[in-house]
Amino acid sequence: MATAATSAAAGVSPRAFARSELSVGAGAAADAWTASENSGKQPLRLGIILDIGRDPDAAMAKVRSLELSTAQVSTADFQPGLAESLRQALEKHRIEATSLVTGGPGEEIYDFYAGPRTIGLVPPGTRAARIARLKQASDFAKTCGIPAVQTHCGFIPEDPNDPLYKEAIPAIREVAGYCRANGQNFRCETGQETPITLIRAIGDIGLDNVGVNFDLANLILYGKANPVDAIELLAPYIQGIHAKDGLWPTNPRELGKEVPIGEGKVDFPRIITRLKQLRYGGAITIEREISGPRQLEDVRAEKIYLERLIG
Repeated sequence: MATAATSAAAGVSPRAFARSELSVGAGAAADAWTASENSGKQPLRLGIILDIGRDPDAAMAKVRSLELSTAQVSTADFQPGLAESLRQALEKHRIEATSLVTGGPGEEIYDFYAGPRTIGLVPPGTRAARIARLKQASDFAKTCGIPAVQTHCGFIPEDPNDPLYKEAIPAIREVAGYCRANGQNFRCETGQETPITLIRAIGDIGLDNVGVNFDLANLILYGKANPVDAIELLAPYIQGIHAKDGLWPTNPRELGKEVPIGEGKVDFPRIITRLKQLRYGGAITIEREISGPRQLEDVRAEKIYLERLIG
């Protein structure tokens, strides 16, 4: 979830779309939550991110038609009836929902200029409404038995002395604490900040249920890090992964280009090998940020490619 404003109908979406003292290190705490989430499940199981629209049954049927067993569910509609419909669809099609993904309300523009003032919990003008939406998402996810809530927190400032950094941390902590009370992880998706900034933020939030959805391409699309290097920093916090590929930005006003897996700069063989070495037990979620027939063609090809690497 990273390179365009969210709005999608049911089907495969063009994009998804109180501080405590810790008795153990943040990395170990994140590992504990992730382990419980994946207990007894196959590691590196494949899935897809998709918007459920108003028809969760059709969305989950599409996941099953792709012969995938997991999904990150994207929605901004938290009506109680929809939650029950989603729960039934997950059971019917035997799909494991690994996280609930949401954003907004309000405009979110994924570029270098408008992005810092429109994305996530960093911009002050929309912060209160977005905290409220994420709490709605947590309650919705609880009804459906979904173990994590996931979003872009925004362009978290590199400078921890920046007033926006000091404001964003308690905002994220409030949401994460709410998710924790609902028995859920809260996942910050990589993209708008460097890995070390995200680790600093997680440490300052200070809750043991805060982790990372490691979007492999976003780090490249935003020019923030090479994912092969970033995994060494983020490994203790990784609770989910977006399998996506992309090219480095060449225009300082625009993100890099997302491309099919295997055509970009993400070194998937090295990433998968390292995930196995790290004994990552979670899902790998395919994300292809286009729409139309080509999207499904690419997803099917990417699934085969990843299956060969996973073995």
